[in-house]
Amino acid sequence: MRRLVCALGIAALCLAPGLAGAKEKPDATIKLSAGSVAAGIGVSWGGGTLVYKGKSHHISVTGLDVGSVGANKITATGTVYHLKSLADFDGNFAAVEAGATVGGGGGALAMQNQNGVVVHLVSTTQGVKLTLGAGGVKMEVKK
Repeated sequence: MRRLVCALGIAALCLAPGLAGAKEKPDATIKLSAGSVAAGIGVSWGGGTLVYKGKSHHISVTGLDVGSVGANKITATGTVYHLKSLADFDGNFAAVEAGATVGGGGGALAMQNQNGVVVHLVSTTQGVKLTLGAGGVKMEVKK
């Protein structure tokens, strides 16, 4: 069973880049941050910034957990694809790519919402693994 899960994770890593191709230009960028994580306790984040068409928009994020021990400040940055209007960003995002470790020990995650918006995130705090909550991640532009 464990081998099957690993194989499916590797397949997801190979297939997901097709959702937002390497040559495709991102429509927006995103930066998330949270603080104070204790051993064994997940953080449901708090917020971040979405830069879309040259304007910064504050966003709320719930359901994105981090696996870390004793981190004080955690940040994640990423790119957003298939964002046709700001309203399309709001929604529940589900994983389309298994978490992966990137250089320096950070984590990577790709997810997509019901409007087809794809977000690729990379944690910029060493040793942090990004994971989705049971119901995915809810992100909204603060009004």
